[in-house]
Amino acid sequence: MDQLLIQGGVPLSGEVHVSGAKNAALPILCAALLTGDSLLVDNVPQLRDVHTMLGLLAQMGMQVAREGTAVRLSGANLDHLVAPYDLVKTMRASILVLGPTLARCGRARVSLPGGCAIGLRPVDLHIKGLEAMGATIRIEHGYIEAAAQRLHGARIFMDLVSVTGTENLMMAAALADGATVIENAAREPEVVDLAQCLTAMGARIEGAGSDVIRIEGVARLHGAQYRVMPDRIEAGTFLVAAAATGGRLRLLEARADHLEAVVEKLREAGATIEAAPDAISLEMRQPVRAVNLRTAPYPAFPTDMQAQFMAMNTVAQGTSLITETIFENRFMHVQELKRMGADIEVEGNAAVIRGKSALSGATVMATDLRASAGLVIAGLIAQGETVVDRVYHIDRGYECIEGKLSQLGARIRRVRAHP
Repeated sequence: MDQLLIQGGVPLSGEVHVSGAKNAALPILCAALLTGDSLLVDNVPQLRDVHTMLGLLAQMGMQVAREGTAVRLSGANLDHLVAPYDLVKTMRASILVLGPTLARCGRARVSLPGGCAIGLRPVDLHIKGLEAMGATIRIEHGYIEAAAQRLHGARIFMDLVSVTGTENLMMAAALADGATVIENAAREPEVVDLAQCLTAMGARIEGAGSDVIRIEGVARLHGAQYRVMPDRIEAGTFLVAAAATGGRLRLLEARADHLEAVVEKLREAGATIEAAPDAISLEMRQPVRAVNLRTAPYPAFPTDMQAQFMAMNTVAQGTSLITETIFENRFMHVQELKRMGADIEVEGNAAVIRGKSALSGATVMATDLRASAGLVIAGLIAQGETVVDRVYHIDRGYECIEGKLSQLGARIRRVRAHP
């Protein structure tokens, strides 16, 4: 099992390219299930979750070919309409094959996702929406068994804002008979990216990016070529790392308009930030100031950036309050930060962080994808050596993070842990 070894205390400096967005690439790859034609998806990151999704699509009968940073998919011969537990349990985004497979093929069998370290992510929103569109769904032996001759349009109100729920139903509605309206829809840029890819394939979608999305179903979708948006969470993570270390950074292929809540909080922390259409520059000319934040669905502050800001706040001037409203178990990195000397108290879904002059390096364990990013940032600002265990979590969502950080002057390397 790999570890990351970090010698802290070096301000990050330089420029780095932001990879394609994992959370946009995964649903866009699933959109290939909606057509028998070829879909060429560019700017696809080399990540564990992407590899898992491509393996699942290939197992279902999809022809999958990597072409540099692009992936070419052809679903002309889907012959195994099942997403098995052994794949779904490692990546809950596998549920995204349900809607498009059912819409195009008339049936699908997808494993229930099972547990998740950061909390519950119910699939009942997906099921209720598909049932409203005419699907017959049973839960048997841990699998969602779905069938429909052809889905029909429906008015669907999402009880909770769900990104994957919105995406699954939007893909299903693209081939449904008639109009579907999704109310209380997720507004994330990744939802907009999927809608734009579907539109390139011939779908008729209005309102993506708002809380009401209207989809007019069509008889068939065709092939297309599409480029995945840059990863806003990777961009945000590097911005926080630069701010926390007192550095200066230029991110290439980054979109500040996708990161307004994060940029606002970094400016509040004392960072000087300049944004161009496809780049973001940050310089930290003063000590970090503590910032309060509360996570909420987009366009509010993203839960996927909470751990990174908590790491920064551990060495900020002042006391901060972080409130997590999305996932109930997303403070598991707190105990690891405390091992490094952080002063953090948790009560319910709120954490109080009292900034200290420094952290001290220690051996810590990543518990989930974004917690691992927070621990890497903590290692970059700590005195001495930090060892981050279980880095397979970080490989799910960050493309060669140690290589990119090394480009910026960080003293970080990957090693194989001794048994």
